[in-house]
Amino acid sequence: MSERVLVQQLKSLPAGPVSVSGWVETVRDQKKVQFVVLRDETGAVQLVNPATRPSEEAGDQDATALALTETIGGLANGTFLTVHGELKHDDRVKLGGVEIKIGVLEIAAAANPETPIAADSGLDKRMDWRFIDLRQRRNNLIFRIQTTLEHAMRTYWVERDYIEIHSPKLMSTPAEGNAELFALEYFGDQTAYLAQSPQHFKQMAQAAGFGKVFEIGDVFRADPSFTSRHATEFTSIDAEISWIDSYEDVAAMQEELLAAAFRAVKEKHGDEIAALFDVEVVVPSLPFPRIPLAEAREIVKARGYDIPRTDGDLDPEGERQISAHVREAFGHQFVFITDYHPEIRPFYHMRDDETGLTKSYDLLFNGTEITTGAQREHRIDVLEAQALEKGLSLEGLAHYLDFFRFGVPPHGGFGMGLARVLMLMLGESSIREVTYLFRGPTRLAP
Repeated sequence: MSERVLVQQLKSLPAGPVSVSGWVETVRDQKKVQFVVLRDETGAVQLVNPATRPSEEAGDQDATALALTETIGGLANGTFLTVHGELKHDDRVKLGGVEIKIGVLEIAAAANPETPIAADSGLDKRMDWRFIDLRQRRNNLIFRIQTTLEHAMRTYWVERDYIEIHSPKLMSTPAEGNAELFALEYFGDQTAYLAQSPQHFKQMAQAAGFGKVFEIGDVFRADPSFTSRHATEFTSIDAEISWIDSYEDVAAMQEELLAAAFRAVKEKHGDEIAALFDVEVVVPSLPFPRIPLAEAREIVKARGYDIPRTDGDLDPEGERQISAHVREAFGHQFVFITDYHPEIRPFYHMRDDETGLTKSYDLLFNGTEITTGAQREHRIDVLEAQALEKGLSLEGLAHYLDFFRFGVPPHGGFGMGLARVLMLMLGESSIREVTYLFRGPTRLAP
């Protein structure tokens, strides 16, 4: 028997013996011929078998052919199998211009005939059976895009001599207060907390003299939110750099990073994204527009929307409105909203001496916030004062504050939600669609 080949390789192979493996997507069992659409991780191919039906003159029939016809007729969607057969090139075959005449069919694992989800099943039902839901070509593509996106970002950073770190996800103290933190029993009578951000550990790398670091890893938020863009566990893309003069240095790095990542996705998957998602991937032009928060609020108000929040920030509809303005005025999908008030920012964001506003930004993409970035406060006395102002315990922050007692360069960075980027890039309505296995307040399985 020949070695297994992938479906995407069939077009380039000569006619002749071939072996493919995958799962059954559909079976058409006609009187004189049987068709099976077999899908693997790279695509789908049509398998064909001239049907041999039982007759009164059974002695004249090929028992092997009869058995094969019966086996194909009983195949359930989702059955995993291997087929050894003859590859034929035929432009009339809509599925890739090739088909395989079945010689030998080997079932690796038969599926139950009753599939628990259908094409019109709701999102929650599909999440219950996510491993079946992910077999769709469209869903398979999402995670190929994710792989390309992450690889492109890593390539950008590695080529610029960044160091990749893997920070711990168990913390001894609720670093930024107890809000949105999962607490769990640790050894002895200790309490540990799941990290809601690698923020403090990224900053430790600056104190360690690493200069430029990045991390792509899980973070946890004990946020009982049921919106389309929140999760209790998600993948965060983080970077931190030393010797900056302004948060603008961070923003400039991030927009270059995103342009490089989008370019890689467009080049590798653009046509398939257009076909399956009806979306054109646009590589963003540089620089991205920048709008101070106070000005953004005025623009939103002028568009006829009064932001109900009393803390001075934008709400989701405000984000959509300012993004609509940016599309109309600048023809851009991205916008940096800058100059946030300290009341709505963490204690470690540096503040401008003249305005008192933080040297920080949010990055919006297609109407939704995907990033918070900032220059950090590196002066220990100012940092302690800002922590106390926020009602935080210096004792609880002791390990973090120690970084700054022994010297830290001026630095800054950002954190960005991977699922949100994918959701907005592909025009999906929920991060659950672009998350391998979603975790939310009511979902811990599968």
